[in-house]
Formats: sequence, structure tokens, C-alpha cells
Amino acid sequence: MPIRILTAVALLSAGLLAGAFGYGAVNLGPTFDAVPLETRLSFHAELMKMNSPVMQTAMALTALSALALALLHRGRERLLAAGATLLAAASFLITRFGNVPINADIKRWAVSSAPADHAEILRRWDLYNNLRTLTAVAAFALLITLALRRRAARPADAPDAPDAAAPPGRTPGVPAHT
Repeated sequence: MPIRILTAVALLSAGLLAGAFGYGAVNLGPTFDAVPLETRLSFHAELMKMNSPVMQTAMALTALSALALALLHRGRERLLAAGATLLAAASFLITRFGNVPINADIKRWAVSSAPADHAEILRRWDLYNNLRTLTAVAAFALLITLALRRRAARPADAPDAPDAAAPPGRTPGVPAHT
């Protein structure tokens, strides 16, 4: 039972993380490029106020639940969960050491003015954003694969898969002549 709950938590948090990063990369990024710089900077600075705690929580929950799954599994399932752990941790590290320092700059620029090289700095932010999006999506994909492998490997007479052939009152898997 703990593995099922951990799998659900890992899938939910990884899905939310990949979805939020994916939405940002596919929808917000191009929109930021289409509006005046002042609009982008003020919106970006305001967005980070809410985004920061939510995304850090999703990254931590994904990494920790995937790590717990890695510790509870063996073989290929352990490798899948460990890979998801490393990818979620990579998303966090890219965010912490790539995006967050630039976010601090953007926050300052929103109340003053952007430096002459702001376009290059914003391109670097976009690069980090795309990298963390890819690592989050890959972690989610590994966790989906792990969940599907577990489901496919479960025998037909597992406790959560009722045996349709067993008559009422009989325990599945126990011969009738006992």
C-alpha cells in the first residue's frame, strides 16, 4: 500500500511540475517576447512571488517521493525511480542556480530599468527555463513508465484485482477441493 500512495504522490507532483513548467515554456515564453519589455518585467516579477513557493514545493515533493520509490523498489523499477529523482533534483538545481538569480535581477529591473545586455540575460533565463522543463517532463515520463510497469507486472490474482472466476464466498486462488 505505501508504494501505491507514493506512486500517486510522485505522479501528481511530477505532473503538476511538468505541466506548470510546460505551460510557462509554451505559452508564457512566447507571450513575454510579444509584449513590451516593461510589461514582461513587471509581470515576471509579480509572477515569481507566487511561483516560487509553489514550484519549489512541487520540485521537492517530486524528488522526495521518487527517492522513496527508488528505495522501495529493486531492479529496473529502482533505476526508473532513481532517474526521476535525479531529473527532479536537476530541475531544482537549474532553477536555484540559473533562473532564481536572474529573477532577482528582473525584480530590480521592473522598478528601475533593464541594462543594455538585458536581451542576452533574458535569453539565458529562457534557456534555463527550457532545460528545467525538459528535466521535469522527463522525470514525469519515468514515473509514468514505473507506474505502468508495476501495473503490467501485477498478477491477475493480486488483492486489488478480483478474480472474476471465483464463485462468491470462495477465496481467489484457493482450490475448491480443500
